[in-house]
Order: sequence, then C-alpha cells, then structure tokens
Amino acid sequence: MAIINIETSTAVCSVAVTVNDEIAFERVSKDEQSHAALLGVYVEEAMKIDEKIDAVAVSSGPGSYTGLRIGVSMAKGLCFGLNVPLLSIPTLYILAHKVVEDLPEADLPEDALFCPMLDARRMEVYAAIYDKSIQKVRDTEAEIITEESYSKYLSERKVYFFGNGSAKCKTVITSPNAVFIDEIRPLASDMRRLSQQAFDEKRFEDVAYFEPFYLKDFIATVAKNKVLPKKTKETIKE
Repeated sequence: MAIINIETSTAVCSVAVTVNDEIAFERVSKDEQSHAALLGVYVEEAMKIDEKIDAVAVSSGPGSYTGLRIGVSMAKGLCFGLNVPLLSIPTLYILAHKVVEDLPEADLPEDALFCPMLDARRMEVYAAIYDKSIQKVRDTEAEIITEESYSKYLSERKVYFFGNGSAKCKTVITSPNAVFIDEIRPLASDMRRLSQQAFDEKRFEDVAYFEPFYLKDFIATVAKNKVLPKKTKETIKE
C-alpha cells in the first residue's frame, strides 16, 4: 500500500511516499514561501515511483493559511485525478506523535505532558496538549503566551514544549518543569504511521468539501504605501 503524504503547514514544504509504513520517497525544502513553486515538482517526482498510489494524506492544520491552502488544494487534485481517498492528519498531532516516539521511554515521566506549538505571530501560538499516550488533554487553541500560561499544568508535572512557536516562549515560560525541545518541525515523513492508521480505519474525508483547520479567519493586510494617497502637486493645492 502506498500513500502520498503532504505537509505544508509551516515554512517547510515536504512530500513523502510511504509504502507499508516505510519511506519510499521524500523531498523537503526549508526555504520560506517555496510551497507554490516546489510542491508540484515534488509531487510529480513522487508519482514516478514504481508503486500504485492508494491514498493521499495531508496535514490539516492549524498553521500557515497560505501553506495549508496550497497543500490541501494539491491533495484534493491528486485524489480527484487518481480516484483515491483523502486522509487528513492534524498538524499538532503530527508534532506530538513525533516527539513522544523519538524521546527515550526511560527519560519520560509517566505523567508528562506534551505541548506542540505553531507560531501565530507576535506572542500568539496555536497549541494543544497531549499526554504520553498521545491522547488529547486540551483542545487546540489560539492563545497569547504570558507568564501564567500553562501554570496549572506546570505546577504539577513536566511539560514539553516544541514546534516553531515554542522558541519565543522560553523567556516567558520559566517554570523548572518546562522543557523546550528545539528544531521540531512537522514533516511529511512523520505522517507515515498516522496516515496508514487513518487508512486502515477508513477515516476518509469528503474530497469536495474538506477544508483545512485554519483556527482563525485569514485577514489580508495592505502595505501603507498602497493605502495612503501620494502627495502630488494636485493634492497639495487642494
């Protein structure tokens, strides 16, 4: 069984083909704003492997509004073209699964909590909390980080923070129970077991109506120099 996995929720753009839970193909770019230019190229290369594609899985958010739209649009197009089902994997769950799977079991307290964070600009993050079994303890929220953030959890146990939103929280969340793990990014290859499980459980999305989990509405901004009128001689005279 072969699944194309697509992850575009952050500045990293990645595609992986997994065959029976093993990585048969992977491409990753860490160049920001490269999704539109590279995703199609990576998918075209992925389609050349000698395997019949059985499904397409996409990271469903939250994350970059533009990145999610590009990834989901590509995934939908592939599903329509190949006539295969669409699978969606929550981005924060991908991160939590990666960390719990990679950290040595002996180093993890039984009651440890895991908080994947995605940057939402300034001091705001998209975050959720999972336990050691990767069961959700708190739903995904958009929140502004302060000194009191997660205090009710940190007062009782260790909380591991990771993802591209966690770095800016180090100077604010200073509890001795706070553990920060650097350089954790969601990748398509990290989806392999999760997408396989979703397929086995037939958790298919409606290709026509599926939308990413944006969490917040997109607000377009326009540069001031394109909003304010230029001071021409005519306007000065008026």
